[in-house]
Amino acid sequence: MALLRNCSIFLCLLALTYSASVDNYENSKVQLEEYIQNKKKDINPRFRPLYHVVPPVGWMNDPNGFSYHNGEFHLFYQFYPYDSVWGPMHWGHSSSPDLVNWKTLPTALLPEKEQCFSGSAVSDGDTMILMYTGHASIDVEPYYNESQYLAYSDDGINFHKYEGNPVLPRSPNGSPDFRDPKVWKRGDDYYVIIGSKTSDNRGRVLLYKSRDMKNWEFLNVLGESNGDLGYMWECPDFFELDGKFVILMSPQGMAPQGDRYKNTFQNGYIIGSFNYDTNEFVPEVPFQEIDYGHDFYAATTTEANGKRYVVAWYSMWEMAHPEDVDGWAGAMTMPREMSIVNNRIYMKPVEAMVNLRDGVAVDGDVGSYEVREFGKAVEIFIDSDLNQKIDVLFDGRDGGGKVWLRWNPEFRKVVVDRGANDVREVLWEPVASKTWRVFLDSSSIELFCGEGEAVFSSRVYPLGGWRMVNESPQALRVKAYNLRRSVPE
Repeated sequence: MALLRNCSIFLCLLALTYSASVDNYENSKVQLEEYIQNKKKDINPRFRPLYHVVPPVGWMNDPNGFSYHNGEFHLFYQFYPYDSVWGPMHWGHSSSPDLVNWKTLPTALLPEKEQCFSGSAVSDGDTMILMYTGHASIDVEPYYNESQYLAYSDDGINFHKYEGNPVLPRSPNGSPDFRDPKVWKRGDDYYVIIGSKTSDNRGRVLLYKSRDMKNWEFLNVLGESNGDLGYMWECPDFFELDGKFVILMSPQGMAPQGDRYKNTFQNGYIIGSFNYDTNEFVPEVPFQEIDYGHDFYAATTTEANGKRYVVAWYSMWEMAHPEDVDGWAGAMTMPREMSIVNNRIYMKPVEAMVNLRDGVAVDGDVGSYEVREFGKAVEIFIDSDLNQKIDVLFDGRDGGGKVWLRWNPEFRKVVVDRGANDVREVLWEPVASKTWRVFLDSSSIELFCGEGEAVFSSRVYPLGGWRMVNESPQALRVKAYNLRRSVPE
């Protein structure tokens, strides 16, 4: 009886402790939302986008939990609300009916003993399940550990963490770098891939399987660097597209090779085949960059309505973020629709972007050294003679940042040049359309060439709206639309 009584007392104390912990967590969420609402008043809006998702305040990095649940798209993100630099990681949260019009929802996850690093989301009926990396400090080298946690929501807004966390406490080889789970469901089974590294510092992706997301079986190393693809593969994704399977990941530690791999860290993909019986991925096309601009990292995808969509962090590590003095930092790229053509991923803006058009700004020829002025958000189609040079300057009507879009028929390269030798370029062989489709927002430019076979995403910081100067030797055929706001101010 004494043993039973002691056990009962222990269980009651445990329940009281858990209840107090839940209450403290819920109180912290309320206090955070009050802080965000008050802090928003201090934000300088000069570089705030009109149609890109940004944090309400503070810092944003990797997109997380990009998913389609009960008829709504959800986009979570790494979030530190208390400063415009990286800090203890939360999960911010936005939702959209169409990947274009977004609303900001309450912060989904707050750190406790663990920081809430990157992860993904999956639906189980009306329940949304988040799987994320818990990054915790420890007392011995390397002084951190990464393991996988779960959180649940019945309404897609309020999330509670699973009491049995972590569900995957360590990597198979003991590497502390074990993060960014991407989970999906196939039939009655859940699968997850997790980014990690070998004992000799080669990036790799690990594959697991489960019936309940709580008990996981390690299946295989899905993919691994041969030594040329970096020391760590972050933010992996795995999906089927147009009859092929794709590993999408962000390798750290790749050396630049000519025009390629010039960003601090890279983002790209390997195309191959996969068999769910053997759990083996066979690469068929070597690693390729997915976006050729300055600012594109940690891309993640979701599928809805028979289409595969991708979004990425619209920034880059170890680079300046000029907006941080304004009380916020970081953005998401426009979501894009993906396809595979000629063993390459093409990307194009989601169809609903046309619904943001708010009147024609320009429709006609723009002669050599003629100038056109726009507001802060504009979509521009540029048609030209690709047998002649193209040189278009976009800068601020009141100064600030500038960027050149260039084409030289001798080298057949599209160039995005932010000045001071900060150049990104790639060979472009149009497959059909020869049009450039340019999206400008308050602090960004996204260039889609032709059918989306070459895409550049770069941050640029003009002041007072945009100005276009045709510095080409030829006249350009230009049609431009003003774009309305689709994200909260």
